[in-house]
Amino acid sequence: MSQYDVLCIGNAIVDIIARCEESFLVDNAIIKGAMNLIDTDRAELLYSRMGPAIEASGGSAGNTAAGVASFGGRAAFFGKVAKDALGEIYAHDIRAQGVAFDTKPLDAPPPTARSMIFVTADGERSMNTYLGACVELGPEDVEEDKAAGAKVTYFEGYLWDPPRAKDAIRLTAKHAHAAGREVSMTLSDSFCVDRYRDEFLFLMRSGTVDIVFANESELKALYQTSSFEAGLEAIRKDCKLAAVTRSELGSVVVRGDETVVVDAIEIGELVDTTGAGDLYAAGFLFGYTSGRSLADCGKLGSLAAGLVIQQVGPRPRQSLRQAAVEAGLL
Repeated sequence: MSQYDVLCIGNAIVDIIARCEESFLVDNAIIKGAMNLIDTDRAELLYSRMGPAIEASGGSAGNTAAGVASFGGRAAFFGKVAKDALGEIYAHDIRAQGVAFDTKPLDAPPPTARSMIFVTADGERSMNTYLGACVELGPEDVEEDKAAGAKVTYFEGYLWDPPRAKDAIRLTAKHAHAAGREVSMTLSDSFCVDRYRDEFLFLMRSGTVDIVFANESELKALYQTSSFEAGLEAIRKDCKLAAVTRSELGSVVVRGDETVVVDAIEIGELVDTTGAGDLYAAGFLFGYTSGRSLADCGKLGSLAAGLVIQQVGPRPRQSLRQAAVEAGLL
């Protein structure tokens, strides 16, 4: 019997979200739509220039864990916070959403990570992330019982930035595979793919990773192609299962010779794209670990993503399980 449906591993980050004009991004040399890694001084500068902001616990894999729990799945999370105010907020939030979170907090600097997210009128988010305590996540934080006891382990590509996290991922994957479980990852960001393309491809081709989540731009970056179709055919060969999101065009899921096209849900207003990919993965993995068809997995992913982009912040404010019941998916 599995102890958890999904174990998520990622950077434990508190998001600080504010709206801005396009000119603000230009004036502050922020790459639109990307995750920009920043140092302490840059973090303080951008924070001083922010307008009114909302604080919300985030981090890609943490958002996915919260989404799985909102669907009624059993979720766990590995991620490093510090013993400070933001760390306490993060731990409280993720546990309150029903996620098992027992990673020991860091008892010294650096502080808990934070990401200043600027949202433009088109709903696009541009993230500026100070990793802080996240860089201290290491093999000693791997809980073998959770790694072996989760049906699927899911980690974010962003974890390839802090070096010791790579060792934690490899150790977790070793425990998972030894127990007959599967390991999945999200490519996270096209700039992240550019930094670690060869390593990501090795993770897939070596069988360390079974399931891959990506959006269209990340897929194209991974295979250095301008053709979505060429990228899809390549990833089909490189991993057991892949789900590729295409914003309003929905998503495409491939497994061997099988191809499933899933429509996006209709939305009222695009408010903030933060967390869209994270919540797609949550819905998909909830369906997958429940033994549902790939089409249903994709529909659950589309539902979760479509709901989260109609609010500010990356975690669901309504019961995803209830929404799925109302949509006839559960």
